[in-house]
Amino acid sequence: MAYRKYKLSLLLRIFAVFCLLLILAFGMLTLDFKTKALISIITLAPIVLILVLLINSLFKFIIRRHKSMHDFFESVKYNDYSQWFNEKSGPEDIRELHQGFNAVNQKIKDINKDKETQYLYLEKILELIDTGIVAYSISTGNVIWINESFKELLKTPTLKNIKFVKKRSQNIFKTVFEAQHVNGSTITIDTEKNKAKLLISTAHFKMNNEEFKLIVLQNIDNTLNQNQSEAWNKLLHIMTHEIMNSITPISSLAETLQAEIKLNIEDSKKYPIDTNDLYLSVNSIQKRSEGLMNFSKSYRGLNKITTINASKVYVRELFDGINNLLKSSLKSKGIDLQFIIDSQKLQISMDAVLIEQVLINLIMNSVDACIERDQPKIIISAKTSSEGYAIIKIRDNGKGIPEVLLDKIFIPFFTSKKKGSGIGLSLCQQIMFLHKGQIQANSIENNGTEIRLVF
Repeated sequence: MAYRKYKLSLLLRIFAVFCLLLILAFGMLTLDFKTKALISIITLAPIVLILVLLINSLFKFIIRRHKSMHDFFESVKYNDYSQWFNEKSGPEDIRELHQGFNAVNQKIKDINKDKETQYLYLEKILELIDTGIVAYSISTGNVIWINESFKELLKTPTLKNIKFVKKRSQNIFKTVFEAQHVNGSTITIDTEKNKAKLLISTAHFKMNNEEFKLIVLQNIDNTLNQNQSEAWNKLLHIMTHEIMNSITPISSLAETLQAEIKLNIEDSKKYPIDTNDLYLSVNSIQKRSEGLMNFSKSYRGLNKITTINASKVYVRELFDGINNLLKSSLKSKGIDLQFIIDSQKLQISMDAVLIEQVLINLIMNSVDACIERDQPKIIISAKTSSEGYAIIKIRDNGKGIPEVLLDKIFIPFFTSKKKGSGIGLSLCQQIMFLHKGQIQANSIENNGTEIRLVF
């Protein structure tokens, strides 16, 4: 509607100018300067004045509309949608044009508001999830977005450029940012706090002719720990079932023998006993009982540890107790046992009985690993990390653990020893879970093993 009115007004103004120009031209041609010069000039002067005014009006009419359009496009150019165009005064076509401009500005503001709301919503979601996400420029390394989970996984307080990670840890930088990964592959990063196993996915995208890289990291240690905990519960159920399956035939066979012997006592001629069958039956009971006894001894610790009795414990007192218990036996085997503490005042909240059991178990494993080495040595140390975590390390110079077996050593019943039960390290891990801590293993084959207990 406004455009039609604008066209009509423009055409009328042009037509009026055209008519006045015709009249003026006709007057100029018929002008007689000799006889009626003054009268002719006076007659044509108003026409010239009206023509000038009409041309001026036409000029302002066109410029006014173009000025409004210029102001609107300038606001769009500089993303200034706060400008409000006057809709209350002025020509009707300009007011309608301003209404259109204001409607466009309001629509853009609504879109921006919705985008900002969606961005904040997405940002909050990405901050709440425990998956680490970072996006950065490939050319400059500048980070355009990162969530807290990613910084927590890399143990960095802030990250504006990925080169900061390179300064702190070359290995982490190469593993996470430089290495080529197939989406869904697994990597391991070693920070001061722990050694974490992560699932990594990457993607490349372009924005404003600049290439960016997106990296997603997911800590799968927690998932593995949860799966292992569930496996423990299932395992205990299975063990109970298996024990009952062993006890039932023993009990049944014993009752049968008892009944036969009773009948033989009452009437030996009528109910004779076959001594060979009796021997075989008793022998079966004995063998099955011994097997069940060995089975129970190996696995009876599995279902005992469900809670802990934690209290502040001086690490030096814990180490002194273990040293007094083991030093004579290890000395006789020629093994050098050392205890190192950064501070004599170091305390850790723990169940001292259970942690002592863990340490003894780990020390005995080290004994088996280094007993055949020249100058066998086991070092137990304790310190507080810069992040405030208490760490106890058990390090030996033994034969080490092959890399292919390192990820399996905490799985219940897995063992590389001929006479091992596969329970010791699983039990240690269960105890550390109850302390809300971690147990980690680093080992180089033929160069020793280090186990870390992180509280």
